[in-house]
Amino acid sequence: MSLKVAVVGTGFFSQFHYDAWTRLPGVRLVGAASLDPAGLDTVSQRFGIDDLFDDVATMLDATEPDLLDIAAPPNAHQTLLDVAASRGVHVICQKPLGGDLNTAEAMVEQAEAAGIVFAVHENFRFQPWYREAKQVIESGALGEVTNISFRLRPGDGQGPNAYLDRQPYFQTMKRFLVHETAIHLIDSFRYLMGEVTGVFAHLRKLNPVIAGEDSGHLLLSFASGATGLFDGNRLIGFPAANPRLTMGELLLEGVSGTLRLDGNGRLWRRGHQGDEEPHIYQWHDIGFGGDCVLALQRHVLAHLTEGEPLENSGRDYLKNLEIEELIYQSAARKRFLSIEDCG
Repeated sequence: MSLKVAVVGTGFFSQFHYDAWTRLPGVRLVGAASLDPAGLDTVSQRFGIDDLFDDVATMLDATEPDLLDIAAPPNAHQTLLDVAASRGVHVICQKPLGGDLNTAEAMVEQAEAAGIVFAVHENFRFQPWYREAKQVIESGALGEVTNISFRLRPGDGQGPNAYLDRQPYFQTMKRFLVHETAIHLIDSFRYLMGEVTGVFAHLRKLNPVIAGEDSGHLLLSFASGATGLFDGNRLIGFPAANPRLTMGELLLEGVSGTLRLDGNGRLWRRGHQGDEEPHIYQWHDIGFGGDCVLALQRHVLAHLTEGEPLENSGRDYLKNLEIEELIYQSAARKRFLSIEDCG
């Protein structure tokens, strides 16, 4: 079965969306839309898309796609979803979904009422090291996993020009570290460890030129009784040939052993005692984050064409946004909050 896909957006990250679609068998890119003529010209030349539009409704009517991939800014998400839903077109939408929890909830309800598939482009859980870590946990090799931690250290947030070369809007986001970046790890923690039951947050702004927080610590409790720690600092770097590959280092600790992710995408296993040893697995250094964009889009394709269960539904993603809201409440109130306290 061939799937017709149209994409809206030509910003920095959209290149990974277009590239992945062109490499997926059974997919035909039928159109691209943007208000940026130069961006559309680049997309056309790089990815061979001939049908270009400055209006999404016109694109959907002209190309009749099965799926609209929204790779546009959050303030446009709800309007774009409305255009697709009114035509019965399935949607993948980039995060941060709608920009805030209330908008995201309204979008999920709108998609469900229209009867369309609504997936969120939350790609970190599709990075190959997290997929492999999930298999290691489920194999029982680590025993009961009691702790998960991640140190975010991309080192791209120093000075007056921080983020301007890739995503300059980062500087003006009033909620930054958690809303834009840590949300990926919240979802990945849930994927590996199960549901979050409570949080304690301490957030800071270290670079005065940006509007939001760029450093902080999040302590999370899980329904299993395990504990999670996110330690994020966008100003400081860490050992990695490409700091943007993993963005930091992960450690899973169980009663029978540990699994560690380094900055080069390598996994290291250690038993209860003894030295670490390499955990060998296969992955491809293509695109972004070990080709996780392709893995996510292939997952949605399998859902649409083969009925495979969908991991990244809009309904499930609301749980991440509820946790995010609780984190900001915790930081403001300087206390631990349970998930029941959201709102």
